[in-house]
Amino acid sequence: MEREESIAEALNLYQRGNEHRKAGRFAEAINCYIEAARLDPDSPAVEAKRMLDDIMAFYCKDMYNP
Repeated sequence: MEREESIAEALNLYQRGNEHRKAGRFAEAINCYIEAARLDPDSPAVEAKRMLDDIMAFYCKDMYNP
């Protein structure tokens, strides 16, 4: 995959992750963020995943570790 395609797909996954997060589907959001970060290490998904990890660790320990 070309670099531009990777960046575009990473952005798509980041946005999809945001939609999942807003809908309360945290596991799906994390999976999207992980894949986006794999495709583009400079993606905003890296920070979004870190923040969601912090939130989940603080509020939802049982949901984070099913």
